[in-house]
Amino acid sequence: MAFEIPTDLHPSLVPVSWLLGTWHGNGRGEYPTIEPYTFEQEMIFAHDTRPFLHVFSRSWITDDAGSRTAPGALETGFLRPTDEGIELVLAHPSGHAEVWYGATDGPRLQLATDLVARTATATEYTAGQRLYGLVESRLMYAYDMAAEGHEMQSHLWGQLERV
Repeated sequence: MAFEIPTDLHPSLVPVSWLLGTWHGNGRGEYPTIEPYTFEQEMIFAHDTRPFLHVFSRSWITDDAGSRTAPGALETGFLRPTDEGIELVLAHPSGHAEVWYGATDGPRLQLATDLVARTATATEYTAGQRLYGLVESRLMYAYDMAAEGHEMQSHLWGQLERV
């Protein structure tokens, strides 16, 4: 699918314009505290002419045949280019809110948490790293985290196609 930069896109968003649109695909999750699992995911990166992207992601846990078996993770937030790089603010229904900082390098975005806040009922989660990249027209990503007393390690990865 051919992609064109929208004419009303704020100029500061050009370095992340490759993220724009709706993406759909599958991924895998694992961590020492959980059983490995597969999931289906939809991510949306939208703009409204202002200097930020609205980010929305939802997922569904899937079985071996790829059928949805349960709702999965949700997150929403805002990705904002700055003179120093990229800021991302995310909120989750699990009781976590995060502030991420990073940079782009062509169609690659690398981020790390600066702040992870949690409610009294949320599980312990202390840090994260994310890597997004456009590879052969697919959005590939990896998410590493430190949580529940474990050091930073791989948690999620996926491959999505623009729809």
